[in-house]
Amino acid sequence: MLPYFAACPKGLEYLLVKEIEDLGGVEVRESLAGVRFKADHATAYTICLWSRLASRILLTVHSDEVHSPQDLYDVVYRVNWNAYFDSTKSIAVEFSGTNAFINNTQFGALKAKDAIVDKFRDQGFDRPNVDKQQAAVRIECRMVNNKLSLAINFSGRSLQQRGYRTNAGAAPLRENLAAAVLLRSGWDVSKPLLDPFCGSGTLVIEAALMAANIAPSLTRNAFAFESLKAFKPEVWQEIKASAQAIADESRDRKQLCIRGSDMDSRVLNVARDNAHRAGVEHLVSFEVCDALSIKPPFGNQKGFIVTNPPYGERLGELLPLIFVYHGFAKAVKAKFSGWNLSVFSSSIELLTAIRLAPDHKYKLFNGQLEALLANYNIGDGELKSVSKQAEPFANRLIKNNKTLSKWAKSEGIDAYRLYDADLPDYNLAIDRYGEHWIVQEYAAPKFMDKSKTMRRLIEAFIVLDHVFEIDTDKLKYKVREVKKGENQYEKLNEQRDKFVVNEYNAKFLINTSDYLDNGLFLDHRLTRHKVQKLAQDKDFLNLFCYTGSASVHAALGGAESTTSVDMSKTYLEWAKENFRANGLNGPAHQFIQMDCLTWLAYCQSTYDLIFIDPPTFSNSKRMAQTLDINRDYAQLLQNLKRILREDGLIIFSNNSRQFKMDHQHLAKIGLVAKDISKETIPRDFKGNQKIHNCWEVRHA
Repeated sequence: MLPYFAACPKGLEYLLVKEIEDLGGVEVRESLAGVRFKADHATAYTICLWSRLASRILLTVHSDEVHSPQDLYDVVYRVNWNAYFDSTKSIAVEFSGTNAFINNTQFGALKAKDAIVDKFRDQGFDRPNVDKQQAAVRIECRMVNNKLSLAINFSGRSLQQRGYRTNAGAAPLRENLAAAVLLRSGWDVSKPLLDPFCGSGTLVIEAALMAANIAPSLTRNAFAFESLKAFKPEVWQEIKASAQAIADESRDRKQLCIRGSDMDSRVLNVARDNAHRAGVEHLVSFEVCDALSIKPPFGNQKGFIVTNPPYGERLGELLPLIFVYHGFAKAVKAKFSGWNLSVFSSSIELLTAIRLAPDHKYKLFNGQLEALLANYNIGDGELKSVSKQAEPFANRLIKNNKTLSKWAKSEGIDAYRLYDADLPDYNLAIDRYGEHWIVQEYAAPKFMDKSKTMRRLIEAFIVLDHVFEIDTDKLKYKVREVKKGENQYEKLNEQRDKFVVNEYNAKFLINTSDYLDNGLFLDHRLTRHKVQKLAQDKDFLNLFCYTGSASVHAALGGAESTTSVDMSKTYLEWAKENFRANGLNGPAHQFIQMDCLTWLAYCQSTYDLIFIDPPTFSNSKRMAQTLDINRDYAQLLQNLKRILREDGLIIFSNNSRQFKMDHQHLAKIGLVAKDISKETIPRDFKGNQKIHNCWEVRHA
């Protein structure tokens, strides 16, 4: 009996203990990310061939304390390596872990390799060749604190690489992890099995290998133990022939009730090819099907749904998946009563979108990602989308929509804020742009539990969809937070998807995908309408014009001329599009791309009506100087005074919650200001009186 270590992903240790015992291992005990056991040669070969869970099998060689580089050399040198393999075999040394004396794994590997080849030389043998890529024998050195453990890779390349998967598609599930998911699901191999997100078919193929009792590594070309001196070819051939005979019997079996489905026909072709290479293509079936429309595939038979749906690592990827998980759960709950459902996901928060209480949960690891397998028993009835905890949020959305939708329709408004953090547990802003929706989350304090915040956000999206039955392709999600040292118009993507909304008699192009802001500040709706009412026969200036919405209103109000100034070429082009959308063109409407402060310093024209809504702070590299509106507003207004005609009016607005107008200082520079903030805050923003402040500024 020799000592071995079977490595596996974290979370599989308990299952692997039972598997090793069933395959004949003795003195089996669980360890971190693996299992220690003893076995004779035949049992060790059998475990390499039949283990569905192990990543690799290591033959334990020696362990000892190491307190210096010389200790490392001496510990490795004391091993009689010639007893394990001869010098004609190429070697590679892999080293992991460090201590106070060995703080570099490359140095550790080099020191160990020197000791091995020196040992062969000192015993009168040739030095083994080193081949890091195609070594016949791999020695693994692991340092934990001051203890060095030496082992020989007994199985060779990872056992999870069964050999049937050459093109796995996106985010493939490792084969041994798929086997663990099937075992943890409680699936009875005599029962039907369905994977509605099958991708390249790993779960389906592993299930077929289990049901047909086919050794998972039977198609493997070679094992590392075949290069060792103790290798017994006749024993190995007998074990392999027995496994092959079992596999041959499966060829006469009828198709099993094991099916995989996916929306992507191309990835299903990959799955069929993989099943063919695994020798189970006659036992399984694949079909193109949307997981949100699945039906029981085997008549009235009850079985197991075991699946690994897609998951996103970024918030933008999570949004569509929330509705995939929830829609899938609704389909299962409606049509699969009496079935068992097991969902494996590396996004633990996304599992909350299923809205079912799991009977069992198992923590596993998909590579370095922590993942969760949740098992459910599917009962009768429909899935309840709105939890008791979320009912107040759902009721508030219904109440707000009832009043605001009627008001918006009567005003000729398509874009308005439906919800603005009305309830503390749902710290969101929800804006409606016709058939499009934008959900913006106010950044949570750092001390808040991120997973709890994410679960609440997922719940909010499910409720929103439940209440309004929205087209989820027209829903966008963004996070609003205070930006320090950055321009407020941050670019996010470049999809360039725009659509038109109405605001009174004006039309505006909206882009919900590419920027944090969408092209129209909804809280300035009344301010823009005020500009339209004041603009008749006026020469109008819009400084920091953004997408030119105030300029459009001025033009529609009969302005003699409009001048729109902004530093961004992108937003000026957007402003021109807005003008064209309203049938406005001609030389009376000017668009100037320039740093607004520099342009103002050199401007020689004068204006009757000026609208200015500058960022609270900007230090763009394209600006000649930084702008802090709390610090610089008086100088900015003084510069505007120079180009303001005698009876002219400046409408000055900003979004700084700390802004305070110094009326005495303003008087010294010959200006007077009137606070019109309350009258410019629209009905849909009445709950947020500090959304902006707005002033009428005139010559004193």
